[in-house]
Amino acid sequence: MDQASAPRARLGLVFLLTAAGIAAVLTPGAAAQDHRGTVVAHRAPATAPPAPADSGFDDDAEEPGAKAPSAGSGRTASAWLPYWGDTQGAYRDALQHAAHLHTVSPFWYRAASATTIKSQPGAGDRRIIAGLHQAGVKVVPTVNESMDATAMAALLHDRARRGAHVAALLRLVASRAYDGIDLDYEKMATTGTARTRERVRTGYARFADELCAKLHAKGKSCVITVMARTGTSGKAYDYARLGKAADRVRIMGYDLHWAEGSPGPLSSLAWYEEFLRYATRTVPRDKLEVAFPGYGWDWTQGVKARAKHLTWKEAEALRRRKGVAYRFDTKSGTPHFTYKEGRAVHHVWYQDARGVAAHLPLLRKYGVRNTGLWALGFEDPRFWNALRGE
Repeated sequence: MDQASAPRARLGLVFLLTAAGIAAVLTPGAAAQDHRGTVVAHRAPATAPPAPADSGFDDDAEEPGAKAPSAGSGRTASAWLPYWGDTQGAYRDALQHAAHLHTVSPFWYRAASATTIKSQPGAGDRRIIAGLHQAGVKVVPTVNESMDATAMAALLHDRARRGAHVAALLRLVASRAYDGIDLDYEKMATTGTARTRERVRTGYARFADELCAKLHAKGKSCVITVMARTGTSGKAYDYARLGKAADRVRIMGYDLHWAEGSPGPLSSLAWYEEFLRYATRTVPRDKLEVAFPGYGWDWTQGVKARAKHLTWKEAEALRRRKGVAYRFDTKSGTPHFTYKEGRAVHHVWYQDARGVAAHLPLLRKYGVRNTGLWALGFEDPRFWNALRGE
């Protein structure tokens, strides 16, 4: 399965984590390179918004004990909070649906080397952290990586550099009242040769063992986000080892068809069946989460160009504006429509609450109770009703 790629805007504020501590350094912004395999929903716009004054992390950490209350049994969902677009709207969305959410993962950080963690605009916003905690939601920020498979394989198999990376991530967690960390390392899983990705698989499993053990010793959660494991994708992740080490393994249940591929559903019932069959054989079911998409893609027929990213709201507004009928593909369990713009024919596939409701029985079939959302502010508002079975 092809996964999506997308630009990740490099940021002005860079924080260098060294053995001596955390030093904030200002560096010029530069455009990140596209890379095949990073799920495109997990991406920033080409031009990132300016960083606010409180962006990033420093040694002026929160007072101990500012952790979220334990989530009730009814809280079965996690969700990512994007740093671009309407961040405040996404935050309000989280508060509005806090009764469903046990965890929110702000998409705030990126690892550029073993010791360098870059901060996205708004990262470490204490008001957001405190507000989510007050609502009983844990805050587990996401870190993705800009290193390719070759660089990551070298890092992961070097004991000293691997240890330095663990230490850098632990300092990040300690810099705020965070409840843990979510690793969304994707570029390493889709670049390089098959042999290099095999080295990534073995090294990443060892790294996860070490990081998660140290997080647990500090009472923090260890979450690992992975691509769906099928016959053709996700092989850089050792599901069995990661499932033993982590508290949660989040499967990205989207981008079956992606921005630089052919038009089609972002997910399908058959695809969910395939990756759930494998995941539940290798990871304890109570540790698994399946994340649903709250977005879609707009492809132009016959044009070799990136599809346009659309949130559910944007897709529905476009459909109504063009005056075309809503169509639901029962085979995949996703909505879609076609429209014309001049002579160009466009195909839009996305996900809504009806599609989520069609996929949820497969999760129940395999005993997976926990769900996720990419991303807050993107989704059909009825998504939350679908989780309740309404």
